[in-house]
Amino acid sequence: MSFSYSASFLCLLAFSLLAHTVLGADPLFHFCSTPENFTANGPYEFNLNKLTGYLYYQTPPKGFGKGSIGQYPDQTYGLALCRGDASSSDCKTCVVDAGSEIRKRCPYNKAAIIWYDNCLLKYSNDGFFGQIDNTNKFYMWNVNAVSEPVTFNDKTKELLTQLANKVQATPKLYATGEMELGESTKLYGLVQCTRDLSSAVCKKCLVGIIGELPSCCDGKEGGRVVSGSCNFRYEIYPFVNA
Repeated sequence: MSFSYSASFLCLLAFSLLAHTVLGADPLFHFCSTPENFTANGPYEFNLNKLTGYLYYQTPPKGFGKGSIGQYPDQTYGLALCRGDASSSDCKTCVVDAGSEIRKRCPYNKAAIIWYDNCLLKYSNDGFFGQIDNTNKFYMWNVNAVSEPVTFNDKTKELLTQLANKVQATPKLYATGEMELGESTKLYGLVQCTRDLSSAVCKKCLVGIIGELPSCCDGKEGGRVVSGSCNFRYEIYPFVNA
């Protein structure tokens, strides 16, 4: 199944939305989020190394971790989030890989974020906990189009909106669901927020990105909108009634 993705609507990649293959070990996307750099072997790098080590330890048991190390002007804030259905082992592997890879891609940037299929890791010299991050965002979509896009778009929005309402009551701020589209097709959906957000702010974040469906994935068989604070994905797949 082919997917495109975009932060600037210029890049193309092939991805399976739900399949877990060896390609899933590669990052989906990353941003070196600020041009402001730190000095090698300086106090900010010391704090950042300590923070990422803390996230490696804190995140896997519950699938989420956040923390802050140091004092201004060398203080660093960071979080890591694993997908709600990821095992502790897969979560740990993903967060360790993310911490290593983002330092290669953004070696001296004070702020950066990286996404994998199983996790995200983000850090900054500015406090961001509890705030919606709409700056760091990308889209992915299936290149195949449905035959009745208007009806399909309405159904997709309906399912994702239901999940956005449902997620508020879940401690992981993570929800999945599906909807039958016909006798042989189902629509699968997933929504998730970083757990530094309150349930109300999580819903606000999701409502915002669900509103980007027409820009991202109009009439496409599958897609994602992924930000630094929340994300959704959907896909249609065939099934056989028992």
